[in-house]
Amino acid sequence: MTSYLRVRTVFLMLVLLLAGLQPMFSFGQEKPNILFIMSDDHTAQAVGAYATVLKDLNPTPNIDELARGGMVFENAFCTNGICTPSRACIITGQYNHNNGVFDLGGRIKPQDQMLPIQMRKAGYQTAMIGKWHLKEEPNYDYYKVLPGQGKYYDTEFRVQGDKPWPMNTVVHKGEHSSDAITDSLLDWFKTKRDPDKPFFISHHYKAPHDFFVNANRYQSYLADVDIPEPATLYDVPDTWGSLATRGHDDELMTHIGTSIGSRNPRRSYSVDLYRLFPEEFPAGYDAKKMSEKETTKRAYQAYLKKYLRCVKGVDDNLERVFDYLKAEGLWENTVIVYTGDQGFWLGEKDFQDKRWAYDQSQRMPFIVHYPNAVPAGTRTDAIVENVDYPAMLLDLAGAEIPQSVQGRSFKRICETGKIPADWKNAAYYRYWMHMAHHDNPGEMAIRTKDYKLIYFYGANYQGENLTPPGWELYELKKDPEELVNVYDDPEYRRVRDSLKKRFAQLRKDIGDDGSHYPKCEAVIQQFWDYDELDRKQAIQISHDFKERREKILAERDK
Repeated sequence: MTSYLRVRTVFLMLVLLLAGLQPMFSFGQEKPNILFIMSDDHTAQAVGAYATVLKDLNPTPNIDELARGGMVFENAFCTNGICTPSRACIITGQYNHNNGVFDLGGRIKPQDQMLPIQMRKAGYQTAMIGKWHLKEEPNYDYYKVLPGQGKYYDTEFRVQGDKPWPMNTVVHKGEHSSDAITDSLLDWFKTKRDPDKPFFISHHYKAPHDFFVNANRYQSYLADVDIPEPATLYDVPDTWGSLATRGHDDELMTHIGTSIGSRNPRRSYSVDLYRLFPEEFPAGYDAKKMSEKETTKRAYQAYLKKYLRCVKGVDDNLERVFDYLKAEGLWENTVIVYTGDQGFWLGEKDFQDKRWAYDQSQRMPFIVHYPNAVPAGTRTDAIVENVDYPAMLLDLAGAEIPQSVQGRSFKRICETGKIPADWKNAAYYRYWMHMAHHDNPGEMAIRTKDYKLIYFYGANYQGENLTPPGWELYELKKDPEELVNVYDDPEYRRVRDSLKKRFAQLRKDIGDDGSHYPKCEAVIQQFWDYDELDRKQAIQISHDFKERREKILAERDK
């Protein structure tokens, strides 16, 4: 072999070796456009790529197409299952105890809206269109956002203009919000996009948020279909829950967690949905005269049909968006992320809304589509949290990730499907709005791939209005529906004690040190060990809470 051939052979081998060290796909030098789509209360159970019970109904063919062309995250979790706190985590990259948004009253000031600020610094044109829910003026180059929750019809938007925020408004008369939000995005593309800059767009739908007003054209969708029911709609086994969620001898089953049927006398879809949508219920329906099972069955069918019609409206509108991107040659170089702001209960355990630390509300659908870098048809079980989302978005944009961001980028997971050895192995959860709106106790949890440990401390910010504290432990591989609490099972004592130590350390690592609300933290520490004395006190708290709640209901019904 000549010297030339030897050198050439070595060179080619070196090239192949280096190529083998690179991911199959990678984000190139050209900055990708980024479209971050989030629907309010769109749970994974109602996305075809995740669905089980509802899979045959196929309510999301366009989102499913996105999933087939990209990566589906099976373990994406919110850190606080309520709208405003989840959005605050995504725009700041911080847990709620650090960004200051504990509940629906929270707000993020323009100077603290890290994500659009950093995108702008990286050369991106930024836009925010749809549901905002963070109260302060959005710090985007362009915005057109709903005031508060916004309306499903005659949708009003706050926009930039001559008057100070939030006084400039426009109204889409007679138009459903999903259509109006999509029209507004397409208008931005056609009239305001700078073709010389990459774009970062937050595109947020109101639908399918409670109370599920669908566009009129979907009223016949699923009308003659009997929606499949989850196995726990009418009953949960005695192995589920704890003193915190059931009360002593089940005395709080009617008072903890709002219901689909008439279980919860304060708030249920059997009453609330019938009041709003009587046409969805059979003639002669009367929740006061029917059994709980019958009201549950009727309310569930009405609920799911309204909910899935709203989902269908979002999915159909996304087809319009995707078609536009393809027609304009933007599809290949646009990263599209689809998610919900948290999960949502679809009748499992007879619960409605979200808030709980159980997977139905903690898990978020999360799909990343980018033909240039993300392998199609892939799935990952990597644990990611919504505080990680902005770090990933900034990383793929080549933007600086500030020190204030607590989340980590998972761009490499998107590129390769491989989970780094030092990647997080647990997610943190905390719901602060004790017994507000949907009768959920204050709670916190640690979630690994194998286990979930939930601590219901049962107190408000001031350590008051106590519900019984309790602990629940679920082995997720054996029990993915979280139906068998093994906290007191001797076989799980070692796992339990180990998880408790990890849980306490995780709280310290992320800064949830109790200093925000010391009186609440005192209750947390009081029942952390959960010895026999703690359990006796918890039983008394259960009795006391039942007495208080029944007095309130008696006064209401006078």
